[in-house]
Amino acid sequence: MEKYTINNIEEIVKQVMASLQNNEVQVASSVGHGKSGRVAYLVEKQKIEVKTFDIPEITDDEVLVKIEGCGVCGTDVHEYKNDPFGLIPVVLGHEGTGEIIKIGKNVTKDMVGKPLRVGDKVVTSVTLAGSDEFTTLKPERANLSSKAEVYGLLPDDEYRFNGWFGDYIILRKNSSIFNVSDMGLDERILIEPAAVAVHAVERAKTTQLLRFDSKVLIQGCGPIGLLVLTVLRTMGIQNIIAIDGDDQRLGYAKDLGADYTFNFKNYKDFETMCDAVHEVTDGGVDFAFQCTGVPSAAGNIYKFIRRGGGLCEVGFFVDNGNATINPHWDFCQKEITVVGSWTYTFKDYVTTLDFLRRAKGIGLPVEKLITHKFSLDELNEAMEVNMKLQGIKVAYVNR
Repeated sequence: MEKYTINNIEEIVKQVMASLQNNEVQVASSVGHGKSGRVAYLVEKQKIEVKTFDIPEITDDEVLVKIEGCGVCGTDVHEYKNDPFGLIPVVLGHEGTGEIIKIGKNVTKDMVGKPLRVGDKVVTSVTLAGSDEFTTLKPERANLSSKAEVYGLLPDDEYRFNGWFGDYIILRKNSSIFNVSDMGLDERILIEPAAVAVHAVERAKTTQLLRFDSKVLIQGCGPIGLLVLTVLRTMGIQNIIAIDGDDQRLGYAKDLGADYTFNFKNYKDFETMCDAVHEVTDGGVDFAFQCTGVPSAAGNIYKFIRRGGGLCEVGFFVDNGNATINPHWDFCQKEITVVGSWTYTFKDYVTTLDFLRRAKGIGLPVEKLITHKFSLDELNEAMEVNMKLQGIKVAYVNR
């Protein structure tokens, strides 16, 4: 047996320390990326150009991610069409995911304490860029903070790589990163919109009106509406009614567990369809989720709800105009409980990861919601497909 002396113990210690230092360099180094990368720049309304920029060196507090894919959100489309946020020029894309290829030495764990290393697959949630009453006094509602920022809706600056529509993205200090290496690409692309749906259902639960036997209506079967429907099914709610104007989307609603579907285009007027919904629900639903961005739909949703029921409004992330309601008939005499829903919190992301695993486990075909995939050079076409409501979830995939 080797005899340990002061000299060889010192040598062993030196070898161990050298090994640790080498490991740190390996974790903090890149794995095969170029010195430049492409981004899809929205240079003017309805015009995206692919531009190439040098990739800045990251700091000890930042992470460089090679983008694998990103969903196209309705918010992206609104910015593409009308620039309501005044961000042009901007790199859009906030439903993204990718692989860490370079990581600063100070970034060691994700939001829930999981280690972060080169090669891990990640997504991001909202990032808080300052303090206000919601970050200090009401952290459980940090989604309402005026200091909340989202990659893909950041003003253009010297970083350039600010959105998920590109080859790379630089995640800055204090970013909300989640390690989701156990999930496939399509699942990861759906995490952000699923978090919107999870938050809406969590808001609805505060009314104490959602029960196993509740009759629940989903108005609008786009990605958010269908994901809300799926969340409800994973909770065990069975009696779900879906309304839309597209048979393909209503078909997805059926696949995900809707009992009844109504295409409003098949009825001569709203009152006729409303009567049909009341007939299958014995007088109206217990709860409704309004998931469209159409003001007239927001004004009509109350007609489906029975007395003592509830509503979650989750359809308006931009100002699409005013809705007309009758306070007496729609609210007061039915004593409806109404909640709004705005984006999501960090906690909702944790719940969302569990939701997606649960949905997959019970055989709900969530990943089928991604119906169209486009390359970076095809993002203008992707936006047009989304605006025409073709398919369900449109996505950019970095091929």
